[in-house]
Amino acid sequence: MILGISLLISCGSSATQDSPVVLSRDGGWCWFQDPRAIVHDGKLVVGTVANGLFDSLRTGDVEALVYDFRSEELTKVELYDRLQADDHNSPVFAVRPDGRLLTVFAQHGDENRFYYRISWTDDLTGWGPVRQYIPSESTRITYSNLHVLTGEANRIYNFFRGLDDSYKPSYVYSDDLGETWTTGNVFIDVPTQARHRPYVRYKSNGEDAIHIVYTEGHPRVYDNSVYHVYYADGDLHNSDGRVIRSLAEGLTRPEEGTRIFRGDSSRVPWVVDLELDSHGNPYVAYSVQVGSAGLPPGKGGDDLRYRYARWNGRDWEDHSLAYAGTRLYAGEDDYSGLVALDPDDPNVLYISTNADPVTGEPLISETDGERHYEIYRGLTDDRGVTWRWTSVTQNSEEDNLRPVVPEREEGRTFLLWLRGEYRSYTDYSLEVVGKIVND
Repeated sequence: MILGISLLISCGSSATQDSPVVLSRDGGWCWFQDPRAIVHDGKLVVGTVANGLFDSLRTGDVEALVYDFRSEELTKVELYDRLQADDHNSPVFAVRPDGRLLTVFAQHGDENRFYYRISWTDDLTGWGPVRQYIPSESTRITYSNLHVLTGEANRIYNFFRGLDDSYKPSYVYSDDLGETWTTGNVFIDVPTQARHRPYVRYKSNGEDAIHIVYTEGHPRVYDNSVYHVYYADGDLHNSDGRVIRSLAEGLTRPEEGTRIFRGDSSRVPWVVDLELDSHGNPYVAYSVQVGSAGLPPGKGGDDLRYRYARWNGRDWEDHSLAYAGTRLYAGEDDYSGLVALDPDDPNVLYISTNADPVTGEPLISETDGERHYEIYRGLTDDRGVTWRWTSVTQNSEEDNLRPVVPEREEGRTFLLWLRGEYRSYTDYSLEVVGKIVND
């Protein structure tokens, strides 16, 4: 069933004012699936998972929020009714050559299938029926990442975790614009007795290359490093272009990629965001848990940091970025507020932190006297060596988390984030908000 609820935003220009537009009073997303938000044909499309905050019948609803910049109309589309109350299930989108959208989403490791739908026309509020694809009977899927390569006759890749119950990065592909799918393989192996699960961010140039940054495993159970490879012409390459082996063969171990950051027990990283500059070179944001060596889960995460790395064509330039503050909740000690890179400008980014970005001092709101996560805009003039910070939010009564910046259209840069309380990935009370942040 398709649910369309049209809401007229009372003041369309409010998206450019200090107060953000509320796109949904109940929604959430994780950060290992993309694109979670796109701007297409004058419309902003955002994927979320409701937690049933105001209506228990919406618990686990997979939704697309469609905001039309021209009409100032906001439409909520139910893509799937009560799939699972888990922010890992948020949908992602790809634009087909005919202007229609493909969306894909999946449960958090509990099923062997992903779900997909295709919009009827360029009216992004109407969608075709829910369909399913099972890569293999033993697969346990988590996450979805869609990338269209025009240079491969518009082949669409969906990268996910868990082919054949492997916990490993895997893929399927479609040669008919998402109508049908073909199973690929696991493409990053971790040859250890433990079932380590590399965490991966992807970014495509839309034509002939897909960049990939990843870790060996979850930072809770492995002292990760951060690596980069890219896919082109059927092969996986190191950052300098050397062929490692084909995508069909995959990496036999994570260390075959180019190392960006070497972690250890006192500095454990996790990838956060990845974008490409105008020359097709990648730039990366990641978090590092500092000083928690030897502590059991639930006892660390009091000092998280952000870092920024940029490929210059020869080497990775890797720099400290900002203090990220503390963990979101005990048990997931590496959960930070996150970073959103501006996909159209490698010198601009946005962070969520409950610490002063420069000094690390706790951010205590003058409004309620509590410590909260705030959004900051960072600007660099020296390729990430130093940063200037300005507040997007300040003195809040709620946390401001998980910023996202979709690619610009018609000169608009739209910043999205989640505002409210995040207790766990299955328990959150969050609004989806956004504002235009053009200079």
